[in-house]
Amino acid sequence: MFLRTLGEDIANFTKNSSQNFVDELNMLQIWDQPLVGVAGASDPLWEKMKDPHVVGPDHLTPKEWLPDAKSVISYFLPFTEHIRNSNRLHGKPSTEWLYGRYEGEMFNNSLRRLIIGLIEADGGTAMAPALDKRFVITDLQSNWSERHVAFIAGLGTFGLSRSLITPLGTAGRFGSVIVDWELETKPRPYKEFDDYCSKCGKCIGRCPCGAITESGKDNESCSQYLFNILELNKPRYACGKCQTAVPCEYKMP
Repeated sequence: MFLRTLGEDIANFTKNSSQNFVDELNMLQIWDQPLVGVAGASDPLWEKMKDPHVVGPDHLTPKEWLPDAKSVISYFLPFTEHIRNSNRLHGKPSTEWLYGRYEGEMFNNSLRRLIIGLIEADGGTAMAPALDKRFVITDLQSNWSERHVAFIAGLGTFGLSRSLITPLGTAGRFGSVIVDWELETKPRPYKEFDDYCSKCGKCIGRCPCGAITESGKDNESCSQYLFNILELNKPRYACGKCQTAVPCEYKMP
C-alpha cells in the first residue's frame, strides 16, 4: 500500500515540480516518469559490492548507513525524448544534456528529500546516502553507487559502457533512500550482471574519448574527459554519448 502511494507521490512531484523544467531553455522538461524498485537491506549482494572488482571495500552497506535499515528504495529517472534527441549527434555533449545532468541532479536531490519526508511523516526513519556528509568519491569510486543499488533492487543490469540498462533504457539518473521499514521486494528478473546487454558494441563507437572497449570501460579516461567538459562548461559537466543513439537508450535492446 505504501509503495503504491509513494509511486503516486513521486509521479506527481515529477510532473509538477518547477525543478523538472529549465527556465533558460524554454521550460524544457528534464525527466519522464521514473521506475521504482526495492532492495532488502540484508540482501547478500551488499557485501559483494565491497569486492575490489565490483565497487570496492569502501562501499557501505545499508546497515552501515542506517543501523536499523530494512529496505532500500531505488529509482531511475529517464531523460525526456527532447534531451535524449539533442545528444544523439557525435561531438561535445548537447546544451540540453548538460542542463539535464546538472539541474536534473538538483531535482533528484529534492526527490530524495521528498521520499525521506514522506516516510518520516508516517513515523519511519529514512536517509539518502547521496545527501549524507559521509558520502565521498575517491579514486573514481564512491562509497554508495546508485547504479549498483538499482541492480540489487531489480531495476536493470550493466552494459559495456557500465551504464545500467533498465526497461526504460540507460539515458537517465538513479537515486535511492534507505528506510527502517520492511518493504516488499520482488525477485530480480536476471541472474548475471550484464543479462540485458546485447554486446552490440554501439556504445564503443559513441564514446568520444575511446574509454569503452569490448572488455568494458576505462573509468580514468572517462573521468578525464568529463573534467575537460567541466572546464569548458562550469558548473555543468556531462557526456552521455554512450547512452544516446544506442539500442539501449530508452529500452532494453
